Amino acid sequence: MITIVDYGMGNAGSLQNMIRKAGGESRISANREEIAKASKLILPGVGSFDNGITKLNETGILDILHIKVIQDKTPILCICLGMQMITRQSEEGKMPGLGWINAKTIRFKFTKESNLRIPHMGWNTVKIKKNTPLFYDMHQEPRFYFVHSFYVVCEDKDDIVTTTDYGLEFVSSLQRDNIFATQFHPEKSHLYGIKLIHNFIAM
Repeated sequence: MITIVDYGMGNAGSLQNMIRKAGGESRISANREEIAKASKLILPGVGSFDNGITKLNETGILDILHIKVIQDKTPILCICLGMQMITRQSEEGKMPGLGWINAKTIRFKFTKESNLRIPHMGWNTVKIKKNTPLFYDMHQEPRFYFVHSFYVVCEDKDDIVTTTDYGLEFVSSLQRDNIFATQFHPEKSHLYGIKLIHNFIAM
């Protein structure tokens, strides 16, 4: 059973529908016992960095999440803000991140002449840089839906799974051991999103 972590800042309902379409079962929960029993976890996220970290703290589940992810090595998929929160810090806020990945989150900075808008919003392709179960049997440059003003910079290049071009080449997904993360929203990405979620279920 996949548990979608409920801390009030994510497309939990959309994710649950996508998991169902991909042939899996899930529950949305902030219950410690249900999180402890989960075979896989999803940490979604929409909103600001400090607010997300604050909400996670307020749920009282941070310690059990650390145990599940770091000690038990339970597979977890972190999405959008969820991906940013597992870094050490973000330019968006002052609070420390979860620190599961040796990385930081920084803001897009473009000149007016670039004509590039912030946030980066809409469909874009991802370039697969290394083999990972999340992109098993996937088209070499699949398209996913993005909505974000900040992006993750990995200090360990081996963690990078895909990159995407938007004024620069940024990390659009990563993996370290049991930790998977996407800057894009698979729950909004139709067929490629279903395939990615199916691969996560099948791990």
